[in-house]
Amino acid sequence: MTCRAHIDNLDEVIGFVEARADRFGLDDKKKFGLLVAVEEAFVNICRYAYQGAEGEVTLACTGDPDGFAVEIVDQGISFDLLSLPDPDITAGILEREIGGLGVAFIRKLTDEVSYRRQGGQNILRMALHVPPGGAEA
Repeated sequence: MTCRAHIDNLDEVIGFVEARADRFGLDDKKKFGLLVAVEEAFVNICRYAYQGAEGEVTLACTGDPDGFAVEIVDQGISFDLLSLPDPDITAGILEREIGGLGVAFIRKLTDEVSYRRQGGQNILRMALHVPPGGAEA
């Protein structure tokens, strides 16, 4: 699916991924984590990728015997979210730096995450591994 990179499209994006995850048979716990990760990634694109200009986001979902993956593509400024360090969650809430938790969620809630810049596009891939025996195992 392709949509405008605008926060108003978040429900449509989540619905798209959820429907494909359900069709694949992803268990509810893994699906919930993936949807949180997709939300974090999409919101970051909406807020920062196009620096106030109009832009689009394309999402694709794939499933195979090894797992389920979501790929999110935008043409915004180059940004490898995986290059950010994990936030310091040991500091008190008032002493913590603002930001970074979304990236930590993406890393924690997916089994595999990768980023590449290709042809003027940011391509973020988030995958969940399926245990032997299938999606419901």
